[in-house]
Amino acid sequence: MTYLSEMKVMSKITVRDILKYKGKKKIVMITAYDYTFAKLVDQAGVDIILVGDSVGMVVHGYRSTLPVNMDMMLLHVSSVARAEPRALVIGDMPFLSYETSVEDAVRNAGLLVKNGAEAVKIEGGEEVVDIVKALVRAGIPVMGHIGLTPQRYLVIGGYRKRGKKRNEIEKIINDAKQLEKAGVFAIVIEFTAADVAKTITEELSIPTICIGSGPYCDGQVLVLHDLLGLSEQTPPFAKKYTDLRNIIINAVQQYIKDVREGRFPSRNHYFLSEEK
Repeated sequence: MTYLSEMKVMSKITVRDILKYKGKKKIVMITAYDYTFAKLVDQAGVDIILVGDSVGMVVHGYRSTLPVNMDMMLLHVSSVARAEPRALVIGDMPFLSYETSVEDAVRNAGLLVKNGAEAVKIEGGEEVVDIVKALVRAGIPVMGHIGLTPQRYLVIGGYRKRGKKRNEIEKIINDAKQLEKAGVFAIVIEFTAADVAKTITEELSIPTICIGSGPYCDGQVLVLHDLLGLSEQTPPFAKKYTDLRNIIINAVQQYIKDVREGRFPSRNHYFLSEEK
């Protein structure tokens, strides 16, 4: 590999690159909420790091994403951005950061960008079209999110499967088309029937990224803590690639045992005053 080709391979991933991947390369997106994990997943080679509002449940212990606010998202976005990943960094717009007015949406999305996000993600379909247009006009790339939209779980009756009934299928497909017209560069399709996600993927010219919506999208996204086996409960659509939860517990238990039995610290872990 020549120097120039190596530089091309290692160059920063942009929204334009993600658009080009459609039909050519499966897109891999994963959540990360801090500097350390952002470094690790980027070194592994993901295309997109999503600083999701799922941080409220995964890291802070809330029962839903609704309590997450802009201060929390700005903290986590800036932490991930300081890792300077090659992957595209997307910041989630939390509940009530964009629903109240177009002006609030532009202001809050701008804050995420100022803190290191290279795009933002908002939940909703046709009802957020005006917001998407305003953000794009302001120079802020937008990723859409349809199907199961966790910020609206109270309205839709919980975290339930979407796209099972005709009227719901038609709405989800229409939402996707309206978002594309409004200017989103990609769309997340969550917990939606795989055949519906396939139809959307085939009818749109922009990439779709699935979570719990089958194999036919242009890419996939998982919550990092589900993938690593850190979550207390793993969603039915997530795959646990390792059992880090038990690995951590076992390591800490070994540390406790070593301390109590006098095996830690050992001689190579401390120094004496007469040593030079």
